[in-house]
Amino acid sequence: MSSRLRWFPRLVRRIPRWGRRSLAALTAVLVALVIAAAGYVASVTLPPDPVPPQASVLYYRDGRTVLARIGTTDRTDVTLDRVPEAVRHAFLAAEDRGFYDHFGISVKGLARALWSNIVNDDGQGASTITQQYVRNAYLTQERTVSRKSKEAALALKVEHRWSKDEILERYLNTIYFGRGAYGIEAAARAYFGTGVDRLNAAQGAVLAAMVKDPSQGDPAVNLRWAQNRWTWILRAMTEAGWLSTGEAEQTTYPKVAPANVTSSTISGPVGLIADRVEDELLEAGFSRQQIRTGGLHVTTTIDATAQKAAASRIQKALKGQPKELRTALVAIDPHDGGVRAYYGGDRGRGYFDDALAARPPASTFKPVVLAAAEERGIGFESLYNGTSPRLFEDRGGAPLYNQENLQCPVCPLDTAMVYSLNTPYYALAQQIGAEAVSKLAHRLGVPEKYGKQETLVDLKGELAPGKTRSDIALGRYPVTPADMATLYATLAGGGVRTERHFVQSVVTVNGTGVHQHKGVSDQVLSGAVAADVGAVLAKVVEHDGPVPGLQAAAKTGSQQWADTGDSSDAWTAGWAPGLAAVVWVGREKPGPIRTQNGKTINGDGMPYDIWKTFLGDALHGQPARTLDAAHSVGEASKADLRTLDETVKMVPGLVYPGPQRGDQVDKSLASGSWDERVNRLTAALEEYAAKVPEFSVSLHDRKSGHTYDFHGDARLEAASVIKVELLAALLLKVQDEQRKLSKTERTRVTAMIRASDNASASKVYNAIGGPSGLRDALRRLGLTGTAPAESFGLSTTTANDQVRMVDALTDGDSPLSKNSKEYLLQLMTSVNADQTWGISAASFSGERVALKNGWLARSTEDQHWIINSTGRISNDKVDVSLSVLSHGHTGQPEGIAIVEHIAALTRSYLGW
Repeated sequence: MSSRLRWFPRLVRRIPRWGRRSLAALTAVLVALVIAAAGYVASVTLPPDPVPPQASVLYYRDGRTVLARIGTTDRTDVTLDRVPEAVRHAFLAAEDRGFYDHFGISVKGLARALWSNIVNDDGQGASTITQQYVRNAYLTQERTVSRKSKEAALALKVEHRWSKDEILERYLNTIYFGRGAYGIEAAARAYFGTGVDRLNAAQGAVLAAMVKDPSQGDPAVNLRWAQNRWTWILRAMTEAGWLSTGEAEQTTYPKVAPANVTSSTISGPVGLIADRVEDELLEAGFSRQQIRTGGLHVTTTIDATAQKAAASRIQKALKGQPKELRTALVAIDPHDGGVRAYYGGDRGRGYFDDALAARPPASTFKPVVLAAAEERGIGFESLYNGTSPRLFEDRGGAPLYNQENLQCPVCPLDTAMVYSLNTPYYALAQQIGAEAVSKLAHRLGVPEKYGKQETLVDLKGELAPGKTRSDIALGRYPVTPADMATLYATLAGGGVRTERHFVQSVVTVNGTGVHQHKGVSDQVLSGAVAADVGAVLAKVVEHDGPVPGLQAAAKTGSQQWADTGDSSDAWTAGWAPGLAAVVWVGREKPGPIRTQNGKTINGDGMPYDIWKTFLGDALHGQPARTLDAAHSVGEASKADLRTLDETVKMVPGLVYPGPQRGDQVDKSLASGSWDERVNRLTAALEEYAAKVPEFSVSLHDRKSGHTYDFHGDARLEAASVIKVELLAALLLKVQDEQRKLSKTERTRVTAMIRASDNASASKVYNAIGGPSGLRDALRRLGLTGTAPAESFGLSTTTANDQVRMVDALTDGDSPLSKNSKEYLLQLMTSVNADQTWGISAASFSGERVALKNGWLARSTEDQHWIINSTGRISNDKVDVSLSVLSHGHTGQPEGIAIVEHIAALTRSYLGW
């Protein structure tokens, strides 16, 4: 024995007997494992050369009728010598820097993958290029120990059969790069319009980034992700010595060809279904390459009859309508969560999916409030104060109106649901707590987050960032149509939630099953409460129009567009036994939605017609089923009636119209010449001024050129109306710096104007340079009567200056650019609905009001209120700037009433 090894027996003898036995056992196990592994590798046969790529076929739920085909035929193999060395290095740096040194597998990566599968069942694992080639060429994408073991064995076989260069060549020719490109030659042409032999290192790194994710890696899909991955690859090339030091930092991201919509793209509504199916398969562990080239047979949950009904009913509804109108429809089987029909748009694969775009659900959220109340013992027969407007403490004094200002003083909750009254359900949400509503909504199907943004809470810059307010009862927090469909399917299913899905099963081209959906159901709401909600929503259907031959339950909703009678989003959500469906109508960018005849689209119009006709078609011929009977959960509460004024009509369930916008205007007073009308108005205002606190009025009628003011140069505290000048000053500053508003600035000014957020206004005031910066902007705008103060709200202004400010948003010689003027007016037009009182009283239905109001109680005036309102009233025939400033009111409601009366008087006599 060599002298170098004589120490070993002595060392072994020093180990205790139990240790020696353990060591011997471990050695025997390792030897056995090595022998077993060698035997396993020997037993695995390397298949013939891979089958050429085949399209995957999507079937309707019957498993026989073809829905669509996902696949690619764009493939041109190239020899490795045509691939520039720098491009090869990019792929090696991205996927396997030790490719030329190992024997086909990463022992460390394989061990980690096996351990993760056994212990965590998470499918992790790092693969060599050889393993990736084997997986793409020969194996399925299932995440199991057996598949990974076979992958490793085949990798060893491949390494034995072919050289490293041959393996790399095969690998580069079998990667799916997105855009229908299979192999590096096709990818070079799809992304750079040239052959692979003309690519440089930077372009090669762009393609190498695709390997990890062909969708995210496409710069046309996610530029930030693609560039981050590209930068990482260049740095990895530097670390490996394939790029010189500093070259990565000096390299510019290359120009990539825009994505093309090719003939292989699936068009029409089915295209977006294919996208959603692919998304689901990716989550299940399939690679995009396997989906696009593996010849999979995918049975979806889509029902052929229901899908045809969705497409035809929407097509019929939109025929001849304005092109900007968009529609989404999602229908789900409540019993298994399968999507039976889906319409997110008709432009095909890869386009914007309206079914996944979050929009304010408006009154379709009221059933969630009712369900949360019943969970707390408040029944749907409870009586609430349904008068309009109502003041609630958590709204900062802003009044809340019912749609069309309907009145229902003693209002049962089911009646309030039928007429979609806001004030009873806001009071109900306030009583049970807004968080109780949001928590139930999450249980029913609304995700906790959209991306990184938390759902059902105020956003940064709004009144209560990160918190849920009682406005949730009004449906102000955006939710996608698809998630609303899940929510309503849960209600339809008796409170049992089953996750929404598109895929039933997947088999390979040779018939091997590789995926089967396993739905998990969860009782998230009492079946009795769900039945009560259904019974109440059945009354909505009785009121809005029955579904022929079906019992059904539904709720409509209309999101008001700014201070107008238009809607920006119109919804119908509900179900018939066996199928829940949600329909949304709106625009890609929020704006007023109208029919070709100029009629406003509300939830009980076009969306409801689509919804009920779709259900009738989708369920035609199926056995008639009934809705669950009401259980009348909870007690009939009357506590909210204590808030009623004793003078109202105390008739339970009585609904009648209240005062409408423009009601205070008496057009008969606007007679005679302009001078005569001015004289009569001045006399009327002087008489009124003797009865109420100090006020001033200013007006400019741009259609006639007439102007008018009553004490228009009197300086009064500006309060929040000065925020218009703050934004104008910021826009002037941005113009001078030749840039656009930053994302942070946009968020800040939106909150400042729409929600009258003071914290945001203070930041804007600081950004423009405080009083001196505002003073300079005022000079440029020609506002000589406004005096900035250290605190923006203490600034003084005049009614005449406020009208000049509004004029500066329309005049051609304004220092504000066209884009700045349009942006500011758009914000003033889209102020929160609770901010739209004031000069609106001088407008009529069909006229657009862009305004800013201000109100606060001053300690220097014994807590008396300042109430101001300024803005523009316009349509095709009217274009008026109007401002009313006042102070000294003993209460806010009284002050608002006075300002609105003054505005109405002004129009009554001047008659614009």
